Amino acid sequence: MKQRLQSFVILSSLTAIVIHIINRIYHSFHTAGNYLRYPKNNYYEWRFGKIRYTKKGTGSPILLIHDLKAGSSVYEFNKIINALSKDHEVYCIDLLGYGMSDKPNMTYTNYLYVQLVIDFIKNVICKKVDIIATGDSVSITVMACHNDPEVIDKMLFINPQNLYESNQIPSKQTKTFKLLLDTPIIGTFTYNLLTNKSSLEKVFKEEYFYNPLNIEERDILAYLESSHLPEYTSKYVYSSHIGKYMNANIVHALKEINHSIYIIGGDKESDIHTTIENYKYYNSAIESMCIPYTKHLPHLEAPDKTIKCILLFLS
Repeated sequence: MKQRLQSFVILSSLTAIVIHIINRIYHSFHTAGNYLRYPKNNYYEWRFGKIRYTKKGTGSPILLIHDLKAGSSVYEFNKIINALSKDHEVYCIDLLGYGMSDKPNMTYTNYLYVQLVIDFIKNVICKKVDIIATGDSVSITVMACHNDPEVIDKMLFINPQNLYESNQIPSKQTKTFKLLLDTPIIGTFTYNLLTNKSSLEKVFKEEYFYNPLNIEERDILAYLESSHLPEYTSKYVYSSHIGKYMNANIVHALKEINHSIYIIGGDKESDIHTTIENYKYYNSAIESMCIPYTKHLPHLEAPDKTIKCILLFLS
């Protein structure tokens, strides 16, 4: 019995060492492309870590806030920044836990990001700003506007999260899964399996883009790099997102805010027309437009059409 126990301990230790080595090799291999590094990176020293952002152009300020999915970062907006910066001062931010911002081991919540957005506007932009937000980050923008309406002017949402999903709270299942992902070796290995190149390619083809032929290899590689830079620390924000900790019931805030809101939807995005109607139900002043033959990321799939919609709203 004692010999069996010793053999089990030795085998378990060797397995852990092998998995750890695989994890290190995996991260090194997928973060060597430098797709997220820009010539002029800036960093905002926030109380929970350094926040990477880019700034380009002059004019009235616009803050771009990426989605909260695995691999999201400022890269999401790289095809529309130049056009926007011709007449605007464009800020693009890597939220805490994403891209090249710090990724501390913590639980990431909607309120955490609301505070980050408000602090960033007050301490970096230093004036009232228009915001363009994608997907799940729309709830952050709505709550930030509700908490501090004086720092935000117009808001444009690209394929916002539907109100039913944003209202979901952590369950026993999601809490358990978060706990698993947050563990050192096995959790990291599980995270690597869920965010490898094949899985990201599948997401791009099935959810992000309507036409797979429009997907560029560098798009997938940029998301892959963002989800594994540096090493394993991106898993903490991923586990919080999967665990529903970033959600918030925004219905009350949506009813009360008195700002210009415009929604851009990908015409082929799942349930987008119902989602838009639900937003309008709680705030009848919301305007909207759908871009044909696009899904979740029209600003990557059809940047020229997206820019036209954005500039129409901002004019």
